[in-house]
Amino acid sequence: MNVAGGSRSAIAVAALRIGAGFLFLEHGLQKLFGVMGGFGGPGQTAPMATRFGVAGVLEFFGGLLIIIGLFTRPVAAILVAEMIVAFFLGHFPRGGWPVENQGELALLYALIFMLLAVRGGGAFSVDERLPWRL
Repeated sequence: MNVAGGSRSAIAVAALRIGAGFLFLEHGLQKLFGVMGGFGGPGQTAPMATRFGVAGVLEFFGGLLIIIGLFTRPVAAILVAEMIVAFFLGHFPRGGWPVENQGELALLYALIFMLLAVRGGGAFSVDERLPWRL
């Protein structure tokens, strides 16, 4: 979708992509750098050789790429998988319903990233400026 002036839907997709990317990036910042409350306590980080360390890398770099809209489709597909794994490993064992097991956020991110994996970054992304289409 190439939009000169920016249609409302193109602006909405860009806002969703950029907003979700920033919020997702914050989870990576917590795990990797111990900021914004840290991981498990103020200033604490996730050990890199654990699933939380890997999640931090995906959340930080994936969030950054989603924000700028670079490689949006493949990155979003990877993040969908991460959020589904996070839900079933971290939340589902605490109860079946997302409201019970506090897994709503993981599932909401999965749905947002599923949209971006199918639709792409939109008119206001780096992907749209590349000479090839992913």
